[in-house]
Amino acid sequence: MKRNTIKSSIIAAALSFSMSGMVSCVGDLDVTPIDPSVTMEFDQNKVFTKIYATMGLTGIEGPAGSGTGDVDGLDEGTSDFFRLIWNMNELSTDEAHCCWGDGGIPELNYNAWGASHEYVTGLYYRLYFNVTLCNFFLEQTDGKSDGESVVQRAEARFMRALNYYYLIDMFGKVPFVTKVSTENPSQAERAELFRFIEKELLEASEAMKDPQTNAYGRADKAAAWLLLARLYLNAEVYTGTAQWAKAAEYARKVMNTSYSLSPVYKHLFMADNNGSAVNRANAEIILPILQDGATTRNYGGSLFLIASTHRTKDMPAYGTTEGWAGNRCRPQLVKKFFPTGDAPNAETDQIIKAAKDDRALFFGKDRTLSVDEAAKFESGFSFVKFSNLRADGASTNDSKHTDTDVPLMRLAEAYLTFAEATVRQNGGAAAEATEAINTLRKRANAKTETSYTLDHILDEWSREFAFEGRRRSDLIRFGKFGGNTNYVWQWKGGVKDGTSFGKHLNLYPIPENDLNVNNNLVQHPGY
Repeated sequence: MKRNTIKSSIIAAALSFSMSGMVSCVGDLDVTPIDPSVTMEFDQNKVFTKIYATMGLTGIEGPAGSGTGDVDGLDEGTSDFFRLIWNMNELSTDEAHCCWGDGGIPELNYNAWGASHEYVTGLYYRLYFNVTLCNFFLEQTDGKSDGESVVQRAEARFMRALNYYYLIDMFGKVPFVTKVSTENPSQAERAELFRFIEKELLEASEAMKDPQTNAYGRADKAAAWLLLARLYLNAEVYTGTAQWAKAAEYARKVMNTSYSLSPVYKHLFMADNNGSAVNRANAEIILPILQDGATTRNYGGSLFLIASTHRTKDMPAYGTTEGWAGNRCRPQLVKKFFPTGDAPNAETDQIIKAAKDDRALFFGKDRTLSVDEAAKFESGFSFVKFSNLRADGASTNDSKHTDTDVPLMRLAEAYLTFAEATVRQNGGAAAEATEAINTLRKRANAKTETSYTLDHILDEWSREFAFEGRRRSDLIRFGKFGGNTNYVWQWKGGVKDGTSFGKHLNLYPIPENDLNVNNNLVQHPGY
């Protein structure tokens, strides 16, 4: 079966399924409850659709319903799955700085969060809401053996593993639950969670659909293999034991599928990236978060990525009336393309030409390279990677809400994972690794090299995936986040020229209110 768009059906089913009455599975998680004492009619397809909808929607009314959000206790737009991940994985690093002073943003900018931080708490709740929804679906479909149920159950296991991946990556040792229950769960060691995620993905992948045969927006075998490659790439961080060979093996499996790189880099981040006569980005996007200005309205997702990096005056058209003027680049990101700091204060096309790399999607007109004034949007280059413009020039579905799908997992990750794992496994440069990186650089019309060191590869992760919500994890794996003294960025640790901070910040804390109600939980050292 060819991949086909399911945006309208995914939102329609999500809106018609109410999660009213779902019991908290983790301490006093403030999520909309499933009460075992309340009789509910289980609609398998609607609940299955809701599992996917949790990535692109924040509740059942959207974009900001009255008390109908999945996660209470914070602004509904802020509770978005990807918006939370993005803020915590980008603002804490050398890539992004936000000029807003509310909602815990400064603490992320300056690496100064604690166990009561709004975003820390919000992401923890969001991920466990999603895990509980998957658990509920799997319980209700247990024993079903028809073809559709087998595939749906495999995808639900994948989605649960994906949420647990973010928990192991960002929170480390966390509560572990596979059943809907009112009892307080125990806290699993990071290595135990690693083994669970690995087992789930290996088993689920057997029943998932072959690459590019599932509906667009749903996971297939390639998504499971790519998440396994990501898990193995970080195995040393999570378990203390490296698994470079397995990381390379599963990355290669993805590279050998029918997925192919988008011929044009910027098309990956435009409003028709789900496919058009001009835009072929959907051949690279393995798992998107579906967005549609008419039917999928959310103040997270791609609207957040676009509106928070633009303002309505003095910037080129970007396809939405929203311009929140918040996120811009730290100078270290720009210097990945201009090592001597000579990036021109110019329009994006001029900067790309000067960088000789199509990924240098900066806007520097009337901007300063240095973020001298932390609360001023013009202090720091803008990054215009994401837009709600279509490559084919056609109109989008709404003037405000965006059509641009978030490319949560894409083929390019397999190339860089393979390259890094191969170099680490061989203790140095490797021809196959060089070829993989050069494939991406050729796509970007950038100069190729004859070999790449690990430092080069870390920079290449940033050049290829800047502002895509993964930078913190890469820096930790390379030993350049908490506890290091050999790499600083502007405003790291709250100091303009940068300073080191404690290794304990390599994990986000267990939220304080969950600790207060679950005696099984122990806070991470340092908090």
